[in-house]
Amino acid sequence: MALKKLLIKKRLDESRTKLQKLEEGWAGLTERQESINSRESEAIKALGEMNEESTLEEREAVEAEAESIEADRESLVEEMEALESQKTEIEAQIRELESALEVEDAPEPEKEEIKERKAMKNEERGQALLEKRNVLISSTGILLPKYEATDIKPTFLEVSSIVDAVNIRVFSGGESFRQPYLKGYGIAAYETEGGTNVTNVDPSFGYAQINKTKLVAYTEDSEELVKLPAADFDAEVVRGISVAIRKKLAQEILFGDGEAGHFVGIFDGDADAIDQDDKELADINEETLDEIIYAYGGDESVEAPAVLVLNKEDLRAFALLRDATGRKIYEINNRGNFGTIDGVPFIINSHCKAISNKNTTSGQYAMAYGPLSNYTMAIFSDVEVRRSEDYKFQHGLIAHRGVLFAGGNVTAYNGFLRVKTCASRGRNSG
Repeated sequence: MALKKLLIKKRLDESRTKLQKLEEGWAGLTERQESINSRESEAIKALGEMNEESTLEEREAVEAEAESIEADRESLVEEMEALESQKTEIEAQIRELESALEVEDAPEPEKEEIKERKAMKNEERGQALLEKRNVLISSTGILLPKYEATDIKPTFLEVSSIVDAVNIRVFSGGESFRQPYLKGYGIAAYETEGGTNVTNVDPSFGYAQINKTKLVAYTEDSEELVKLPAADFDAEVVRGISVAIRKKLAQEILFGDGEAGHFVGIFDGDADAIDQDDKELADINEETLDEIIYAYGGDESVEAPAVLVLNKEDLRAFALLRDATGRKIYEINNRGNFGTIDGVPFIINSHCKAISNKNTTSGQYAMAYGPLSNYTMAIFSDVEVRRSEDYKFQHGLIAHRGVLFAGGNVTAYNGFLRVKTCASRGRNSG
C-alpha cells in the first residue's frame, strides 16, 4: 500500500509541475497578446492619419501590417485554445489523483467506507439528474481553490479605436489650446489701368478652441477581492477605470455637446470648423459609399479615401448588399474594430446611430467621413487613479477614482462630412 501511495504522490507532483509550466506558458502568450494589441493601436493611428497626401505605398504598408496582425492573432488564439485544453486535462488528472490519495491516507477500516460514500454520492447525483432534479456539487474539484486562474477572462472589445486614431496633442498642466486652420484663399479680379480699387485676396483663417475638461470614473470593490491570491481582481478594477474613461472619450469625440467643461464633438453644432451641409441618407444601398466620397471635400478635387466612422449595424448592411446575380456589392475586410469597405478605411463606433435600424428616427447622426487627424484631442494630464480605504472603511470597501483632464475639437476646415438619417426611407438624398 505504501508503494501505491508513493506512486500516486509521484504522479500528482508530476501533474502539478506540468500545470505550473503551462501557467508559465500562458504568461508568455499573454505578453504576445499585449504586443499584438500594441501593434494594432499603432496601425489604427496610422490609418487615422491617412489623408489625400498619403501615398499608395503607405496605404499598402498599413494594410499589410493589418493582415500580419490578424494572422498573428489567429495563431495566438489557436495556441491559447490548445494550452487551455491541456490545462483542463491535467487539472482533471490532479483531481483524480487527489481523490485517490485521500483514500490511501485514510485509516484502513475507513477506506472502503470512503469509496462506498463516493460511489453512493455519484449514484445519487446521477439518479437525481435522471429525474430532472437539481443537484449540489462540492466546490472541491469544480472551482479548484488550490489552482485558481492567474488571469481574468476578457470580455468583448468595449472601446472604439477612434480614441487612438485622432490627432493627440499633450499639454501637461495646460488649461486650453487654440488651433488655427485655413478656410480658403481669395480670387484675383480685373482692374483698369490707373484704378485704385485693389482686390483683397488675403487667405481666410479660422480658430478651433480646445478647453480643459475633467473626466472622472469611480468604482468600489470589496477588500476581500484585493486579498485573493490568484486572479488579480483589484488590478482589473483599476484597469476598468482607464477603460471607462476611454469609452467616454470615444463617445465625446463624436457627440461632445460643446457645453462648458465638455468636448466639442464632430457632430456638435459648436464645431465651428464645419460649415457645410450635412449629408442625409435614407438607407444603405449600392450608391451609398460613392455618395459619401463625392460629397466630401472641395469643389475642385475628389479627395483620397479617408476614414468612415459608423455603427456595426450599418457595416452589416453594407456586407449584406447583393446585386441581381447574388454577388456581394461591397468587398469588406474586417480587422476587428476597423477594416476597409472597397478599400475605404472604416472604424466602428457604437455611439453612431444606425441608418439600417428601423427604430432610428430622422435627423440622427449616423456616420462621419474624413481623416481622423482632422480632430485634435488635447491631453492636459495623465490618467490619475487614486485608491482610498477610508471612505467606506466600515463596509470593508475600497474606492478607486480615476481623473483625466482633456479636451477636443475639429481642427480642420470642413474636416469631416457628417451623415444623418433623413425622413424618407428610399433612395439617398441630400
